[in-house]
Amino acid sequence: MYPEYMRDSLKLVDETRQKRLELEKSGKPVFAPMTAEERDDVLNKFHPDYKKESRRVVHIGPNKGEEITTEVADILESHSRIRAELFNLDKPDYETDILIVGGGGAGCAAAIIAMQNGAKSIISTKLRMGDANSMMSQGGMQAAVPAKDSPTRHYLDAMGGGHFDNKPDLVRAMTEDGPEVVKWLEDLGVVWDKNPDHSMYVLHGGGTSRKRMHSCRDYTGAIIMRTLMDEVRNHPDEITVLEFMPTVELIMDKKGHCAGGVLYNMETEEYFMVRAKATIIATGGYGRLHIRGFDTTNHYGATGDGLIMAYRAGAKLMYMDSVQYHPTGASFPEQIAGFLITEKIRGAGGQPLNRHGELFVFPREPRDVESAAFIRECLERHNGIQTPSGRWGVWLDSPLIDIIQGAGYLYKNFPAMVRQFIRYQIDITKEPMLVYPSLHYQNGGVEINAKCESNIPGLYVAGEASGGVHGRNRLMGNSVLDYNVFGRRAGKYAAEYTKHVKLDKLSLKHITAYENELKKARIKTDRMAPVLLPSYTPEDVRKRQLTAHYEGTLR
Repeated sequence: MYPEYMRDSLKLVDETRQKRLELEKSGKPVFAPMTAEERDDVLNKFHPDYKKESRRVVHIGPNKGEEITTEVADILESHSRIRAELFNLDKPDYETDILIVGGGGAGCAAAIIAMQNGAKSIISTKLRMGDANSMMSQGGMQAAVPAKDSPTRHYLDAMGGGHFDNKPDLVRAMTEDGPEVVKWLEDLGVVWDKNPDHSMYVLHGGGTSRKRMHSCRDYTGAIIMRTLMDEVRNHPDEITVLEFMPTVELIMDKKGHCAGGVLYNMETEEYFMVRAKATIIATGGYGRLHIRGFDTTNHYGATGDGLIMAYRAGAKLMYMDSVQYHPTGASFPEQIAGFLITEKIRGAGGQPLNRHGELFVFPREPRDVESAAFIRECLERHNGIQTPSGRWGVWLDSPLIDIIQGAGYLYKNFPAMVRQFIRYQIDITKEPMLVYPSLHYQNGGVEINAKCESNIPGLYVAGEASGGVHGRNRLMGNSVLDYNVFGRRAGKYAAEYTKHVKLDKLSLKHITAYENELKKARIKTDRMAPVLLPSYTPEDVRKRQLTAHYEGTLR
């Protein structure tokens, strides 16, 4: 239930709705898309990535000297969780063809395809299999299936959305594989939304020139993940799943090939070594680092672990100065601050409005532009709505959708969203949602080619942990397609690699070398990474805990 002081603004939303609806029905643009110059202006002035303090130089590793996101530079310049000299690498605890680090969509897809290509896998996952951003995606997956669309059009949209900084070979792979992925998932058991004539039901996303957003109502990620997990579980002889056992460092061999990883059992606090002919990093993003202090849509374990392990081993990162903020994260109720409000809401007709009930930006701008426009409206124009704790937001007029699409449309197509808000006595079929940009996606990552190969032999990367496919801004629905396309590709090419590779003696010398780099660069820190799980302990409480610990140690 919204506080009483917001009611005057809500009345203005109701009062302007009819006029906005009439414009919508007339075919006239309610609010025109920005020109290229206008987009550049709003991004440069208001997007968090463009602030000078959002980046700093990283002083060690393959990207030494580059400016990257400050919080990412901090975790890269951290100590390892292990002491390399304490491990006997001659006796690994597990041996397999492929070690897959991460149990989300990319990891599961990789294991399935690797199995079909004759390779056995171990999936090492920090939490349970499926505890991943893949499970949480709502809106849908882009793929050029409709007759009026094509992979070429999809390619151009993705390149434009990424400011043409994307790696063309990766975008081509993603868009050309798209229609096949739709069929592959359906064959596995995914039930896509369809029209009465059984054709695919598709919607627009921000920055798209054609309707190509395939969905399973607003449970798209959950349905896909459930299907992939079922397939993984159906093959226990070929795919071993180790839950609550994250990989914390990669193992190399003396020839510089990736040869597995060191795993940490979070329940017993023991370390285990896996010798693998190939390794696939599929650890997802870093939303729980809360870049620039933003709330996040990400799951609890999204702490960028794969980046750190790969970087220590010598993998090159790219576009680590770029973060995606989803325009519509929940701002109120504050119990769910950051919660994803799918872009599909705007694709179906929902409009972002300021406190005067005015539409102030085209609803389907690319995500970075839309987010910057929201921030401008709140912080420069002072037309936002403030929550009791001081957060800002603008209205997302969801009741308009039922008027445009027909009564019951929201209940039918967004059941999860309706249920989430009704828990707080907010009926989004009758009242708008209060939203503000939320940290959503890691645009950059480990640089790969179209075979998912990194610059380290035997190390493959798929999904959000990779960099290059989305440039510096991802369009809606391309992440779901990304993890399926490149998860499948990683599984295929890693399986092929295992058939001819011969590993040399195992080594963790790269960990010691990295620690020496920290010393040489005179970096003094008590940070350890991978982070594994975020800490939400208030600073004053953390200091008291540390004081009590050290006093206890001294006694």
